[in-house]
Amino acid sequence: MKNKERRPARGKPAGLGGKGPRDGKSPAAAVTKPGSGKSREHTRRQAAKSMPEKPPAQADEPTRILQIRAGERPAEHVPLILESLGAGDFHLIDSGDGLKLEQYGPYRIIRPEAQALWPKALPSHVWDKADAVFTGDTDEDGMGRWRFTREALGETWPLSLLGVDFLGRFTAFRHVGVFPEQIAHWSWMKERIEGHGRPLKVLNLFGYTGVASLVAAAAGAEVTHVDASKKAIGWARENQALSRLERAPIRWICDDAMKFIQREERRGSRYDIILTDPPKFGRGPNGEVWQLFDHLPAMLDICREILAPKALGLVLTAYSIRASFYSIHELMRETMRGKGGIVESGELVIREAGLDGKTPGRALSTSLFSRWVPK
Repeated sequence: MKNKERRPARGKPAGLGGKGPRDGKSPAAAVTKPGSGKSREHTRRQAAKSMPEKPPAQADEPTRILQIRAGERPAEHVPLILESLGAGDFHLIDSGDGLKLEQYGPYRIIRPEAQALWPKALPSHVWDKADAVFTGDTDEDGMGRWRFTREALGETWPLSLLGVDFLGRFTAFRHVGVFPEQIAHWSWMKERIEGHGRPLKVLNLFGYTGVASLVAAAAGAEVTHVDASKKAIGWARENQALSRLERAPIRWICDDAMKFIQREERRGSRYDIILTDPPKFGRGPNGEVWQLFDHLPAMLDICREILAPKALGLVLTAYSIRASFYSIHELMRETMRGKGGIVESGELVIREAGLDGKTPGRALSTSLFSRWVPK
């Protein structure tokens, strides 16, 4: 679905869907066995104890009026390029000709990448040894299937990143359960949590499979994780068990993100760090519609209100949209008028690391971001 390039009218209600695999849809896997030519749907185990109960039906949230902010805009740092060479079980091996070759734990996988306009750096025989190739719709949110080049692989496999264990999964939307471009933000968050003298409260909106929430919890934070997809929440709970963090203070909330933060604002709840990684389009558990260009200003406005007085940061990532980082940069500065601090904006990039994971190559841009931090 194309984004509508317009800002919401003042006072327009803004419903938010969950992230799911970047478009608000539930993760399900379709795979093809080598040589069989037959496809089958892989459905995730539905362990009842790992699924949160659906919240009771509630009346529509009252309209939230977008506030007109006064005061000076925060200082700015642009452009800021946050780069990752990989971490843990992940690195980008090579890219080119509209594809990327990645290492996820024991597996090498090939996925479409429209921004890889250059030719491949490594020879064909290296690419030919990939364990899995995503085929089908080349749009970011398009459905397709996985082709296994030698033998059929299991639906899931264990991975580790920044000291957190979780499950990779072959989904029908070409994603595998983690967005490694976020490593830069997660490392930034981890350092601040570990270096603080008290437990920090972290809110992770559109939290998907919970890797960021587990990184924060493992560092010592109290975490509230919100996603509208019940399947994603179940997957996150599986990851929590795999990471041996069952006793960590994490609240798993299956809810529409905008409705949740509106309630938090009325309750007077406050958070030290807020991460938000909304899709360009999504749906909430009760059919609420999220359009990034329509609803993002209201979402950021509420996030400002629920930041703690001595908050350490508000982080926004905008993925797969037709916009400049300056669009969200100026929105963040307007939202944070009178708050002081500095707004840092730019792009998240992953640098090729070769077969050994240590040989720097070309930088692949993955998403835009804007981050407010106190000075």
